[in-house]
Amino acid sequence: MPNKDSRLTRRGFLRAGAVTLPVAALGTAQPALAATVQTSGVAPAALAGFDKVLKTYIVERKISCAQLAITKNGKLVLARGYRYSDDPAVPAVTPTSLFRIASLSKHITAVAIMRLAQDGKLTLGASVATLLGLSTAADPRLARVTVWRLLQHTGGWDREISRDYLYLDHTISGTLDVPLPITRDHIVTYASGRPLDFAPGARFAYSNYGYLLLGMIVEKASGMSYESYVRQKILAPAGITRLRLGRTLKSQAAPGEVVYESDQTAKTVTDTSGKTVPAPYGGFSMENRGPGGGWLASAVDLVRFAKVLDAPGAVLNSTSIARMVAKPETGVTEDGAWYGAGLWVRQVTGHLNTWHSGGLPGTYTYTARLQNGFTYAALFNRGEESGSPDFDVLSPRINEQIGKVTTWPTTDLFPRYF
Repeated sequence: MPNKDSRLTRRGFLRAGAVTLPVAALGTAQPALAATVQTSGVAPAALAGFDKVLKTYIVERKISCAQLAITKNGKLVLARGYRYSDDPAVPAVTPTSLFRIASLSKHITAVAIMRLAQDGKLTLGASVATLLGLSTAADPRLARVTVWRLLQHTGGWDREISRDYLYLDHTISGTLDVPLPITRDHIVTYASGRPLDFAPGARFAYSNYGYLLLGMIVEKASGMSYESYVRQKILAPAGITRLRLGRTLKSQAAPGEVVYESDQTAKTVTDTSGKTVPAPYGGFSMENRGPGGGWLASAVDLVRFAKVLDAPGAVLNSTSIARMVAKPETGVTEDGAWYGAGLWVRQVTGHLNTWHSGGLPGTYTYTARLQNGFTYAALFNRGEESGSPDFDVLSPRINEQIGKVTTWPTTDLFPRYF
């Protein structure tokens, strides 16, 4: 099970400056929900239990768009899109529709960092301040923040204390006297002028800001833009072409991208108008989230990407894979799990299980690699709020179905989608 710190909570979003208004105040309404769930893709009869879990789940929580993909021993055995709405503005969902994947972006960035280290272009123990030329005047301890510590969320930033810098657009704009929208460089300038919340390496505290810095390190070490490096050096060798970085506004949506629904509203971060907008479309900056929460993907893309960790190959060698799941200097949690590089990890008999969840207003995502060759990804267009998805409900239901399958399909669906 994941640690709840691995998700952006609704409480955290509101504390960072969002506001809530009745949806009617914006002249919008939640879409009417269909009596039945419309599906696309393939769900073999032997795996009908998983299909039922997703259908029940989205009906219970009134979620209009979802996906589920499952692999067994490296083969794609289920690929499904779900639509539960009578609103014509909600498009059909296919197995290759794109969703904001929120913090599932982090293990993509971690793989990029490991590949740079593997190629001799980066040292994981290097000082981040030295790599990026950050001033340590506000806190000399910043010199002790290493790439490893960013990967494992032990760098020294605690959003429960100093708040999440990626949600402080208005504060940063006012403090630095720069107009909205702010850039990642503005965020770094602001953060570098403030003390750390704890000594680097002393403890775990989930940090979106740390992954923003990792994206900048990818650019520094590779000489390429972050997105270009990931797409060319990480995704392409894995046979993945659909992934791309998302944009903030609904008018900027990628072809095939779903719509996002939320009860939350916020003051726009895209300009100085002060306008109240639906939180998924202007309440935060997708462009600044990039390495830690900005990718768009489908569930089938994510389970294919998971194969990078299953065996040495064109992306990572065995040493790099071991680094991805290495225990941090802070040790393990009370329940025996630890945060590796962009993934939660737990030792089970004969296997290291990995997982991560992600949440934004309008988005909830979850992926897991489990024992017995079972991997899945589930994506939803509604985030952490009243009636929203929750891994405490989803994960046990999926796990229960695994034990009920008597014969696994042998047909590989990957060629159908790649």
